[in-house]
Amino acid sequence: MLIYILKRLIQLVPVLLIVSVIVFSLIHLIPGDPVDVMMGEGYSDPVAEKILRAQMHLDKPIPIQYAYWIGNVLKGDFGKSAITRQPIIDMILARFPATILLALSAALVAIVISIPAGIIAAVRRNTIADYFAMGISLGGISIPNFWLGVMLILVFSQFLELLPSMGYMPFFTSPWEAIRHLIMPAITLGTAMAASLTRFTRSEVLEELRQDYVRTARAKGVTGRLVVMKHVLKNSLIPTITVVGLQIGGLLEGAVITETVFAWPGIGRLAIQAVFERDYPLVQGIVLVAAVVYVLINLLVDIIYTLLDPRIKLSKQGV
Repeated sequence: MLIYILKRLIQLVPVLLIVSVIVFSLIHLIPGDPVDVMMGEGYSDPVAEKILRAQMHLDKPIPIQYAYWIGNVLKGDFGKSAITRQPIIDMILARFPATILLALSAALVAIVISIPAGIIAAVRRNTIADYFAMGISLGGISIPNFWLGVMLILVFSQFLELLPSMGYMPFFTSPWEAIRHLIMPAITLGTAMAASLTRFTRSEVLEELRQDYVRTARAKGVTGRLVVMKHVLKNSLIPTITVVGLQIGGLLEGAVITETVFAWPGIGRLAIQAVFERDYPLVQGIVLVAAVVYVLINLLVDIIYTLLDPRIKLSKQGV
């Protein structure tokens, strides 16, 4: 296993290198000049502009700029914000715990809803329970996050006055208030994940129910519930766990709308602010961090998958 992990880490190097090139290139394709943003509208000083460009290496060819940038990134220096002049890595790390808390809470909501619903829908296929679960799943996929978030605020904050409409409370400062602030954003973000995960779980359980070992177990007199709980559930949840891991990675970088609706101080909202302010260095840092986190989560999912299913031969995975 250690050799497998080391080889997978080595394989990540070219992937991360390609990601860094793409991120760097996309930022340079965006219209506008970060020096103009930093100097402010209406301010013109050729000498100051020349000094600033030299400090940011913008007076050099693109490949040289990339070399300076990636060299600093490898040392943990993502540069400074064009607007606030604060270190970008500090700004991201300050917002990252809020995004992680929201993503994990949304994943928990999705898992609690989707896995039981998917199992029930598969076991009771073509019944009212199945149709109801699939109908709710289709609705969850179809409803936009921003609309669901606004409706939750309208009902639970404005009408019922049960939950705060927006904001964030650190968990260790006040656990109860933190949970109250977290409920609606987590439900909003977790709904789409729960919808797709319900359908996937149902499909995997149905596939396992058709296997020969299920018919053999039933022929030996094993009850249907025991077959599902002891055999079918274990085998069907292995690929489901893989999908959960990948979707958590998507939640970490895809919470932009939810964080904006609920004024949640995560990296998604920070990215929106950076785009509106044309803070290109900050956008660059956020996108790179999000991409690296997603790649590392994929690696973690692969490792967990091999640990859960001993039938998987590492040699078949190209290692």
